[in-house]
Amino acid sequence: MKPNKTYKKLVAATILGLSSTYALAADQVTYQMDWLPGGDKAPVYVGVNKGFFAEQDIEVKIASGRGSTDAITKVATGNAEIGQADITALLAAKARQDVPVTAVMSIFSDAPYATFVKKDGSIKTIADLKGKKVVTSPFTSSNAFFPIVLELNEVDAADVTVVKADPGALAPMLINDSADAVTSWVTDSQKYQSQAKKAGVELTVLPWHDAGMSIYSSSMIANNEWLEENPELAERFIKAFKKSIEYVYANPQESAEIINSAVPEVDVEVAKTTIESIHGLVYNDATTAYGLGSLNSKRLAETWAFTAKSQDIDVNALDPETVITRQFIGGE
Repeated sequence: MKPNKTYKKLVAATILGLSSTYALAADQVTYQMDWLPGGDKAPVYVGVNKGFFAEQDIEVKIASGRGSTDAITKVATGNAEIGQADITALLAAKARQDVPVTAVMSIFSDAPYATFVKKDGSIKTIADLKGKKVVTSPFTSSNAFFPIVLELNEVDAADVTVVKADPGALAPMLINDSADAVTSWVTDSQKYQSQAKKAGVELTVLPWHDAGMSIYSSSMIANNEWLEENPELAERFIKAFKKSIEYVYANPQESAEIINSAVPEVDVEVAKTTIESIHGLVYNDATTAYGLGSLNSKRLAETWAFTAKSQDIDVNALDPETVITRQFIGGE
């Protein structure tokens, strides 16, 4: 018995439908963040919300993290294909063990490390920290770089008293004159300024990149095997991410609202202020000179030199060029 025409049409339509489904199936990518959602993580959320990844036929799953080491481990083990981590952490990890992870673009071309002081106080520059008491969290990575930024500004670390305290006590200690300065990150500006304002105090932020420490920081990283097998997908992802970065810093209010819509625990005003406070970490002299996302060889070498010194690693233990690829961003 021969199939009738209606049956043939149904079969053909079914086959066509299945083919279309497979053709339209988006590539799945897990993006591993190095911390919890916030204004500094806006690009990936905005990219999903605005359809920038969808334009590149990519569906993104976002995973929270617990620091750069955690993010690097998750990407290295294949729990995530691509993610975000401080390149200094990746450089140090690579110097000790050849982890299968590569940095593919810069996100912060200046590091977020900073010192907070009272605006009406005597400390105007890092050089003024001589003889002062500085409070810091025991957990921040900036602690390793603090002696170096002091040295860059001709201050002997022995002439500065460093006290470690609970993160929640840092701003109050500065406000109440229990400390002369706080070592932290630029990303904490909104939190500290808000606490100070309630006490009728104004704070000044002294970014370390203005004090001689111009290094790469937060960067996009990828699993080596995935990168080798999916270069075209990686290129599409990075293209969408760069578009997201540009959108975020041009639209901080909307971007903050987008993060809040995805993660209600993130306060809109805090996220907006964070985005505004870190604008200079993304757009700066390095961005102008080398381009958004670039990993310039000279700046990368300086980043490694500072990192090696901070971690007491022989600078010759690693060629920093082996840690990155310029395949997707270009530059030299």
